[in-house]
Amino acid sequence: MEKKNLSYWNDLAAKLSIEGRAFIDGEYCAAASGRTFDCVSPIDGKVLAKVADSGAEDVDRAVAAARRAFEARVWAGRNPRARKKILLRWAALMREHLDELSLLETLDAGKPIGDTTSVDVPGAAYCVEWFAEAIDKVGGEVVPSDHHLVGLVTREPIGVVAAVVPWNFPILMASWKFGPALAAGNSVVLKPSEKSPLTAIRVAQLAHEAGIPAGVFNVLPGGGEPGKLLALHQDVDCLAFTGSTNVGKLIMQYAGQSNLKRVWLELGGKSPNIVLPDCPDLDRAANAAAGAIFYNMGEMCTAGSRLLVHREIKDAFLDKVIAAARSYTPGNPLDPQTTMGAIVDKIQLERVLGYIEAGRAEAKLLLGGSRVKPESGGFYIEPTIFDVATPDAKIAREEIFGPVLSVITFDSIEEAVKIANDSEYGLGAAVWTANLTHAHEIARSLRAGTVWVNCYDEGGDMNFPFGGYKQSGNGRDKSLHALEKYTELKSTLVRLR
Repeated sequence: MEKKNLSYWNDLAAKLSIEGRAFIDGEYCAAASGRTFDCVSPIDGKVLAKVADSGAEDVDRAVAAARRAFEARVWAGRNPRARKKILLRWAALMREHLDELSLLETLDAGKPIGDTTSVDVPGAAYCVEWFAEAIDKVGGEVVPSDHHLVGLVTREPIGVVAAVVPWNFPILMASWKFGPALAAGNSVVLKPSEKSPLTAIRVAQLAHEAGIPAGVFNVLPGGGEPGKLLALHQDVDCLAFTGSTNVGKLIMQYAGQSNLKRVWLELGGKSPNIVLPDCPDLDRAANAAAGAIFYNMGEMCTAGSRLLVHREIKDAFLDKVIAAARSYTPGNPLDPQTTMGAIVDKIQLERVLGYIEAGRAEAKLLLGGSRVKPESGGFYIEPTIFDVATPDAKIAREEIFGPVLSVITFDSIEEAVKIANDSEYGLGAAVWTANLTHAHEIARSLRAGTVWVNCYDEGGDMNFPFGGYKQSGNGRDKSLHALEKYTELKSTLVRLR
């Protein structure tokens, strides 16, 4: 077996054939306008492929194909076990093509190949498997109605689901949408980010090979236009979105302007990571704090970007965090030894550097703060840590989506909880303490969709619902609760006499 080192991945990349067309009604096709855009790798700034820039005609065609397939019940009409069998075959094909899909993800998004081969692509396959296995085990209800009635409560697929997904975990976040939506029997139109469309385009062909009928799963690459058009479309029944809070607000407006389609939003975060003086393991907490913000180059909605440390342990703990941060060294994402890859594109690079400059003016720089490896042509930023004097600082309040950590000092549990909750976001939070009472009481007090105790960002299986409070969105991805987003409840009453 060939060793999968840098040379292996470079050789595979040299032979890789990249598909850039849209996938509509069971086949690849160019945009109706003929327009394309350059798909640029953040690794070296070079163009990977010309990708179809979908427009209004393509959106209408994809939605029409999805509607025809749904009305014909070529997928929705299949028994759950039949859908399960095909979805499991699709997941198996993803695993068979692990290297190809992982390489596409790394080239496209700048993520380390060690992560895409172990987290992103296997996680997407696992998501499809999980919902495939679940769908023939989820039933309805028999209502305790009056004796002359039989009352049933059932769930039915909602219809045509549009999924608009982000660039930080391109295939994984997409699977969190299309996995449950397809398992429930819907037709799907997937719009990947223009910054990272390649894996979505490729898995569409694998879906077709697995037996998902034409029109049931469609992929529309493009800029902001197809996403807006899907949100405004009168024949889309539901739109699931992961991305920025500002765009999420627009999507809700578009739904109100059109057909009041269901809208599910997983948006931004500025997650607090609270370390109390009785933290049971400062070394583990420090490693977790570094990973919470520097994993995936900080391009995570759950990033632990606010580190709240008790004054009593601050100096000793920060020494450990800085030491842990030094292990995240930006390097060639195709090298399996690389722990930190490239920022997704030049726009995001400049955005993050802008926040770092703002941080220099309002906080004390403890580590990093610079762009590195510019000679590569790629977009790399070193791990950056600021000691923030006030939680009102810009870098401590706004989502940066890059490897920038704000350290905030507190003196009491009450102050820590107040600072943690003083945010427009409420996606994730964590607390480190050996006191069981404090752990439970703080977890109850934190206004966040997920709270980790003595860990951060753990629980990678599909059993935990994922989503946020406040302006971090609504609805939940993952778990059986995700199926609720893509189904309609129906009450059926049968009179017996």
